[in-house]
Amino acid sequence: MSPTPTASPAPAQAHEVPRPSSAPSGGGLAGAVRAEWTKLWSVRTPYVCLLAGILLTGVFTFYYGSVARINDKPVQPLGNAPVSSVVLGQFVVIVMAMAMVTGEYASGSVRTSLQWVPLRHRVQLAKAVVAGAVAFATAVLFAVLGMAVAWAPFRGHASFDPGKAVSQTLAMGLYCALIAVLTVGASFALRSAVGTLSAVFALVSALPGICLGLGGPFLLAVHDGLPQTAGGHFMLADGDAPYPPAAGFLILLAWTAAAHLTGGFVLRRRDG
Repeated sequence: MSPTPTASPAPAQAHEVPRPSSAPSGGGLAGAVRAEWTKLWSVRTPYVCLLAGILLTGVFTFYYGSVARINDKPVQPLGNAPVSSVVLGQFVVIVMAMAMVTGEYASGSVRTSLQWVPLRHRVQLAKAVVAGAVAFATAVLFAVLGMAVAWAPFRGHASFDPGKAVSQTLAMGLYCALIAVLTVGASFALRSAVGTLSAVFALVSALPGICLGLGGPFLLAVHDGLPQTAGGHFMLADGDAPYPPAAGFLILLAWTAAAHLTGGFVLRRRDG
């Protein structure tokens, strides 16, 4: 009688050790900044603004150099031409920064942004960082382009000192960066493209002209404390200002901080 075969023991089930899931990449402020960068360049607005700014800078600086030659003005730093063009060129970065905020409110996509980045101040800060960085680079490009274009029509009525040119280029970049951050704050406070553009235009362009046109000690003092005036003294650094260039930068910084804090307060209050 053959022995009864014994059943072989069932193979032990292999217990797989769960692998720890890798931490998700991105997130935080860096992730929010990358998202805002992607959103900015996924629409046509920045490209149109850059093209418009290049055209404005080229035309204005050529005209500036020609007028200086025709009127036989004293020799001045070459960088004065692109710095003076900021009066118009700044609206390129204003529109670009404004569209980053008001475009989302107009389309309703701001809800998605606030869901993905629930910390309100981080959303605002990310937009401000991207707007400021793009505005700085844009202004540096305009400064270099403006000096190159203005050199020929100046015809001896401009001097080129590398140190002065670099300092004015960087100052122009800082001015436009702060104006862009100011616009982001105003956009969060007002939410409307028309309202934001009207308010920023009144602050940086219309109000200085009104104060200067009407004159008087009080209005002239107000004029000296406005962002465009302070920024102009900071960029030109010509010694004719009622305060040093560093003070002009601090005045501009104070306006930017006030707009940014106001926008953050409204954002937390309405969308908190």
